Amino acid sequence: MDHTIMRLGPTHRDRAAETLALAFHHDPAMVHMLPDAASRAVRLRRLMGWMVDQQFKIGLVLGTADVTGVTLWRQPGLVHFHEPLWHPDTLLHIAIFGRHLPRALRTDDGITSHLPKGEDWLYLKMAGVHPDHQGKGLGGQMIRFGLAEAARLGVRSVLETATPSNVGLYQRLGYEIASEWDVPKGGPHFWTMTTAETAG
Repeated sequence: MDHTIMRLGPTHRDRAAETLALAFHHDPAMVHMLPDAASRAVRLRRLMGWMVDQQFKIGLVLGTADVTGVTLWRQPGLVHFHEPLWHPDTLLHIAIFGRHLPRALRTDDGITSHLPKGEDWLYLKMAGVHPDHQGKGLGGQMIRFGLAEAARLGVRSVLETATPSNVGLYQRLGYEIASEWDVPKGGPHFWTMTTAETAG
């Protein structure tokens, strides 16, 4: 296995989507938006494929050379770029979320409304490690690689997580809690976190 961190491209697309889908199968936000466990795997692959495609266009996809770890970053100037779920790709999102699309819309609105103001950020949109390779430090390795990019650009980093066990990990990597909030109507609890000062 090659765990060298590199910029991933379109040839890695399907493996990146699969890694993220497996990594987020039990994520509280994904469980809320895709509560049917039987169909979640297929729906998550579609969702992650769409997200990876979007980041190839407007962001930065970093991961291990063997694509067992993947991170999606939104670069400064595009932090608040928002392609709403209700737009020309709506049929795709209905296919992903089905009758639970309102849950996804509420979650998406919450994330968007809690991002810090301004565009001088490197936004960690998604970070996932294949379940077979978790616990080996790959997540931290990938995020440090991204934070080095933030330092090069002279900006701070922002992320959000709905997984309580991730909060301590991100704090050890230099993030601190900026706000905590809940998705309305029984949705998950989120932490929005930022690096305390210029990343590095």
